[in-house]
Amino acid sequence: MADDEPLRVAVIIGSTREGRIGDAVGRWFMERARARDELDLAVLDLAEFAFPVHHPRRATEQMTVFTGAIGRAEAFVVVTPEYNRSFPASLKQAIDFAYDEWQAKPVGFVSYGHGSSGLYAVEQLRSVFTELHTVTLRNGVALDFLHTPLEDHAGACARDRAAGLMLDQLGWWGRALREARAVRPYVS
Repeated sequence: MADDEPLRVAVIIGSTREGRIGDAVGRWFMERARARDELDLAVLDLAEFAFPVHHPRRATEQMTVFTGAIGRAEAFVVVTPEYNRSFPASLKQAIDFAYDEWQAKPVGFVSYGHGSSGLYAVEQLRSVFTELHTVTLRNGVALDFLHTPLEDHAGACARDRAAGLMLDQLGWWGRALREARAVRPYVS
């Protein structure tokens, strides 16, 4: 695969709650990410999947579709709220449907919450993704809706800067790991 070929990035919207703002946060992030020609973006909104309540013996069609999209992606951005100092159960369930498909790929985070900006959720997700042999990015986007709503233009510059830096790092790690996987298959 040529280094100039766009990096396939899956943007995962992790909240499935009614009345959520995760879809609005996802759209906000996608507006910034779409400005980059070096990225081939796909949105995986968990609210659009009909996952089973219990983990079945055999994967359902929806599980297979999701896992296939994870396998095709070369990098990920997880858009997550913070619920009670953690991330949503719907996100954990979806993450657990795949294993090998996550390996040796970078993961960035766009988190949101009230006061903590979703950072407790991100710290827990880092542990989960480390177990899945990913590289989690140091820099992310953290949105505090208690003090600065998404529509507030006063914080727009800082949010845009954070998104740009994370996308720069995601692109670097994504291309570096794509090259590494092409030379030598990852072993877990």
